[in-house]
Amino acid sequence: MAVTQKCQYALRALFELALRKGDGPVSAGDIAENQAIPKRFLEVILHQLRQGGFVDSQRGKEGGFYLARPAEDVTVGEVIRFMDGPINPVDCHRERPGQECPLRGDCVFKGVWDEARKALERVYDTRTLKDLIAEKRRLEQETAGPPYVI
Repeated sequence: MAVTQKCQYALRALFELALRKGDGPVSAGDIAENQAIPKRFLEVILHQLRQGGFVDSQRGKEGGFYLARPAEDVTVGEVIRFMDGPINPVDCHRERPGQECPLRGDCVFKGVWDEARKALERVYDTRTLKDLIAEKRRLEQETAGPPYVI
C-alpha cells in the first residue's frame, strides 16, 4: 500500500503548521505555496483535517489554520490511518467486506505481510510532527556546513 498523494499533502500541510507554531494562523495560500500543494486540493484536505481534529481555523482578515494539538502528539501513522485507512503493505491483506482471499488461510505470504505491516506501523507510529521538524533542522545544518572562520 502506497501512501496516497492526498495523504502526503495532508502530512505536508500539518508539517507546515507545526513549523509555524506560534506565528498565529497560517493561510491556506501560504501552506500551499510553501509545501507545493495545489491550493484548491489543499482546501479540501484542510477541511477534512479539521473534521478529524488535527487542525482548527480562525476566520477573518488575520485568519487561517493552526494545529489543534501539539506537534509532539501527532504521529505520521495516525494521519495516514485517518486519510488512507488501515496500514497494510499489500491490498490483498486488507480486510474488505465481501472479498475473501481464495487461499483461505493457506497463504504462505500472510506472515510476511503481517511482519511488514508491523514494521510500517512501528516507523509511522513513532514519528511525530515534532520529530520531522527536528529532522528538517538537522538537514539544514548539515547542508549549511561549518561556519566560516578567518
